[in-house]
Amino acid sequence: MRGVAFSPAHVTGFFKAEVNRELRPEFQGSIGAGFSIQTGVTTTVSVEDAEFSDFSISVSGYKPDNTQVSEFVIREFLRHVNGNYFVHVNHEIKVPVGYGLGCSAAVALSLSYALNQAFNMGFSKEQLGQIAHKAEVMCQTGLGDVLASYHGGFEIRVKEGAPGIGQLKKLPIGAYSAVMICFSSISTKQFLKERLSSINGLGGKMVTSLEKTHSIDEFHDHSVEFAKYVNIITPRMQQVIDDLRANGIRCGVALFGETIFSLVPPEQEDMVINVLDKYSDGIIIKSKIDDSGARLLGK
Repeated sequence: MRGVAFSPAHVTGFFKAEVNRELRPEFQGSIGAGFSIQTGVTTTVSVEDAEFSDFSISVSGYKPDNTQVSEFVIREFLRHVNGNYFVHVNHEIKVPVGYGLGCSAAVALSLSYALNQAFNMGFSKEQLGQIAHKAEVMCQTGLGDVLASYHGGFEIRVKEGAPGIGQLKKLPIGAYSAVMICFSSISTKQFLKERLSSINGLGGKMVTSLEKTHSIDEFHDHSVEFAKYVNIITPRMQQVIDDLRANGIRCGVALFGETIFSLVPPEQEDMVINVLDKYSDGIIIKSKIDDSGARLLGK
């Protein structure tokens, strides 16, 4: 029994957390705005009968610090199956982990889809999204990326929660690409634990404003303003922001990572890359926007 699935990586530009520990994890989350890219995580699962249930997790490509989200999702599935099985999981991760690219959400979503296929469980897509969202919230690795990666596109998340509970609006973005440079990681868990209460007011106002304008330029500007407000812009990031602006290019900051992004039409891609190429210590990623969201890839 086998399953293969893909989830796009996702960048959040700004957000407002909605975390009430008295509510079930599926009803917690965030509103905000961001975009999904065509690069992300492909997960392959194979399942075989065993004397007792267990699993192995391997990773190719970029390596995470731990596999807690994957372990949570696997255990959620094993609770619903009859019999004992050994579950083999491989994550092919094509974006750096911990840089604000929603890797843990992409891991959780692609794994949920692949496990459902391998076990032939018959869960709906919304149920799979809810399992992945629950894993993110319980492991404190994110709040809104699962909902966004589930749908894909350039989005405003207008109601917090897992797929089927949370709501978003997709904004038209045409042939735009995301060009990004990643320098180093920032711990989402640490930030959510220490800083969450201080940032919600600004993120909520930005969501309301972007709902009215649907402006990519405003999205960029709000993202930088938000990052400055929460004090995560390093001198190196500021240098890149200033350099891009000097060339007439707007940009934003991925949450949470030392990562600068710019959404640009095809005719500006080379200009952005030429600017970013000066920074040899960064990882440059260029990708089209993924409008399809998480999906099966066959067996």
